[in-house]
Amino acid sequence: MPDHKILVTGAAGFIGFHVAQRLLSAGRAVVGLDSVNDYYDPKLKEARLDLLKHNPNFSFVKLDLANRAATSLLFAQHRFPVVIHLAAQAGVRYSLQHPHAYIDANIEGFINVLEGCRHNDCKHLLFASSSSVYGANTKLPFSVQDNVDHPVSLYAASKKANELMAHAYSHLYRIPATGLRFFTVYGPWGRPDMAMFLFAKAIVEGKPIKLFNHGNMRRDFTFVEDVSEAVARLIDHPPRGNPEWSGETPDPATSTAPWKIYNIGNNNPEDLMHVVSLLEQEFGRKAAKEMLPMQPGDVPATYADIDDLAREIGFRPTTTIENGIARFAKWYRDYHNL
Repeated sequence: MPDHKILVTGAAGFIGFHVAQRLLSAGRAVVGLDSVNDYYDPKLKEARLDLLKHNPNFSFVKLDLANRAATSLLFAQHRFPVVIHLAAQAGVRYSLQHPHAYIDANIEGFINVLEGCRHNDCKHLLFASSSSVYGANTKLPFSVQDNVDHPVSLYAASKKANELMAHAYSHLYRIPATGLRFFTVYGPWGRPDMAMFLFAKAIVEGKPIKLFNHGNMRRDFTFVEDVSEAVARLIDHPPRGNPEWSGETPDPATSTAPWKIYNIGNNNPEDLMHVVSLLEQEFGRKAAKEMLPMQPGDVPATYADIDDLAREIGFRPTTTIENGIARFAKWYRDYHNL
């Protein structure tokens, strides 16, 4: 018999760690998988894992999902009924210099996960997509009903590819698959390559923060505990296929196959300069600001329409930007012994 553990890939990563914690707190057994690579400081990843390892219901597997044989063996051993795939090569800017990392992790890694699900009777695959798939779209808020065929970075293209790959497997093998388009996630244990962490570090060290598009940016900052709550609720809502779906007027977010896409966002975009001022208040010093032009692959605004999330699992995020930044700043001070 399978041991009914939930697989969380990318468990040493920011969102993966929080999702694993949320599931463990609900009494679920979790197998956490991660390659613990050096895209950013592995010490932060190890510290997250150390916290998870305190729970007897957590077990850790160090594995690169691009390793086809090892991934296949893991799936065959456990026959996970639920797979939450959050491992990926992240970052828009990094993709400009290191394109092959995205093919290895996000395409090869994902096909190995899909094959593992296909051959081992997975009942629900939830996988990370990204708000970056909206690319050149300018109609706000971004809706899962919108066409997303114009990515502006390879990272975004790899995430759109994941949605398409999952749809093909859902169609062919009836694997229920839920795609999660995350919008600018932040909070305690955050990633050092993301704006919130970069800004905090620069303010504390008295170094200038880089503000692209001359600071004229809006982001749908989403607190990580709101994200993990949404993911946890979606586990028991596998898609069943949309009987109303029509090939004449195809809905991009659903299918006759058991496949569905959700935005996981705050539904409330914040001006970047407001976020900077909140961080200045938290750390008690002004930021030196370096105003720069728009970066390739970047977009001026993100804003999530989350009506279907509210309708289907009764969920809306509850964390205000003020409260979320206060909680992030407290963690940052504690972690760095400030």
